[in-house]
Amino acid sequence: MDKVALVTGADRGLGLALVNSLLDQGWIVFAGKHLEWPELDELKESYPTNLNVIPLDVSSDESVIESAKLVQSSVSHIDLLIANAAINRSHEVHSIRQNPCMEQMALEFNVNAIGALRLVNSFLPLLDAGQMKRLCFVSSEAGSIGASKRTGWFGYCMSKAALNMAVKNLSNDLSSQGFSFRLYHPGWLKTYMSGTKNEHASMEPEEGAEIALEYFLSDSGEVALSLHDWEGNDMPW
Repeated sequence: MDKVALVTGADRGLGLALVNSLLDQGWIVFAGKHLEWPELDELKESYPTNLNVIPLDVSSDESVIESAKLVQSSVSHIDLLIANAAINRSHEVHSIRQNPCMEQMALEFNVNAIGALRLVNSFLPLLDAGQMKRLCFVSSEAGSIGASKRTGWFGYCMSKAALNMAVKNLSNDLSSQGFSFRLYHPGWLKTYMSGTKNEHASMEPEEGAEIALEYFLSDSGEVALSLHDWEGNDMPW
């Protein structure tokens, strides 16, 4: 049976690099496209059979439901879900005295935390039919309460902490049904999460994707869910 993956936030950065690496390994990939960037369409030319580019806005109930129907019309199962889509609208807010925008914070919650639940909810029938049943979520050290030293970034940090709790609850619910989970902090990557590419970061997305996929696809036995980082450490909740 073909190995089938769904990757969100695949337009660029880490998501695009994850899609590319999975394709290189022979996976059939459904790549969620939300932005008008050409890279996915260009990649499709190299993988016309295995790459399927689908419109997907994880902040929209309607978009996620329609995307699930589209995928279900093409395949009978999904083995691997990588919830990677995220936004950061808080990166310039370093103090409550800066009057953070509550509307932007709500959008961060909708994409970064609730979006992951939308995905699992709508794609669960396809995931139920998969053999691997692996659910992977790209989180951040920003969501670690124990490690936090920031004075701001309220919406982003709070939304990633909420994502961590959502994954914990999903694990409590679905682990007994054959599902396995990976909750992951990929490190400081040169991505576009804040709108423009962060050239000050430590790693290119391709390097980050290689390390992430090794963890996402690992079969070293299931352990208690943790927030795992790119260096192999478990971070404090």
